[in-house]
Amino acid sequence: MKKIFLLIALCVFSFGKAQDLNDLFVSGIEDAERFANSYLAPVSEAGIYSVSNGWYNTADAKPLGGFEISIVGNITGFGNKNDKQSFLLDPSDYDNLDFVDNPGQPRKVSTALGDTEGIEVFVEDENGLFREEFELPSGLAAEDINFIPTFFVQGSVGLVKGLEVKARFLPKINIDEAKVGLFGAGLQYEFTKLLPADKVLPVAISAVIGYTNLNGEYDFTDSGLIDGENQRIDANFRTWNFSAVVSTRKIPVINFYGGLGYITGKSDIDLLGEYVVTSGPFQTTYNDPFTVSQDASGVVANIGTKIKLGFFRLNAEYNISEFSTFTAGMSFGFR
Repeated sequence: MKKIFLLIALCVFSFGKAQDLNDLFVSGIEDAERFANSYLAPVSEAGIYSVSNGWYNTADAKPLGGFEISIVGNITGFGNKNDKQSFLLDPSDYDNLDFVDNPGQPRKVSTALGDTEGIEVFVEDENGLFREEFELPSGLAAEDINFIPTFFVQGSVGLVKGLEVKARFLPKINIDEAKVGLFGAGLQYEFTKLLPADKVLPVAISAVIGYTNLNGEYDFTDSGLIDGENQRIDANFRTWNFSAVVSTRKIPVINFYGGLGYITGKSDIDLLGEYVVTSGPFQTTYNDPFTVSQDASGVVANIGTKIKLGFFRLNAEYNISEFSTFTAGMSFGFR
């Protein structure tokens, strides 16, 4: 539990559970890869949505030299996503894997987001001489974790009229066997700055584009699940956010904003190192066995509010999408 919590807190949302896939190598590389793709797909999709949010807290672009530095946090929930917490495992789709109870019959099993536990499977050779039984991995919900958090520092600077550049960053952090870092860049352009009545308009309208890259590593060589060396996960998430934003801007202390956008991204989770299978009918060694890739895209809409307290600002918003996200930020700056 300690490792899983640390990794979740550091945004390495899939790594802590991916180590549980080691037992699957007993069933052969093809079965292990097929299961890993179904098991990790929902958590990868949720991660793509999570890191894509938090690019703006107003549509009112900063003037030349104006700046803002923010600490932004996203919480992406999946407690209500029952369809993402399990998948149907049909033994006929696998070469060697089957259920101990009711063999040959398809049944729902946990994804990396789920909480289904205690499902026993087995692998045996054609003659039935060598048989190995083990339990399929459960997911984050089994650890009472129903959300995926991400956080980072973000800065923005006003340039020419209506144009603002943005950057987000999380330096490479090391805790126990985990490492995680994040960077990104974006642009915001306010169209209402082009209008003659810009100074008196009660609202601003902008377009925002942002790119985010999250990379994490997790070394679980000493987990004791399967023999081998340098066993580790290397994951990379790359996402884009394209949004149209509108906000109020003439209220002294509190203003409101909303946006409609499109998120698209891809994740690659590499299982690296040496894995030595010493039990069951398929005893062999695998090196850098496979990569699990996942694409995700969809429409996102949000509504939020921003409070100004001198140089400090607080904002909060709710993003509605395939995986809905609550975003909060604390910032300071001047314009």
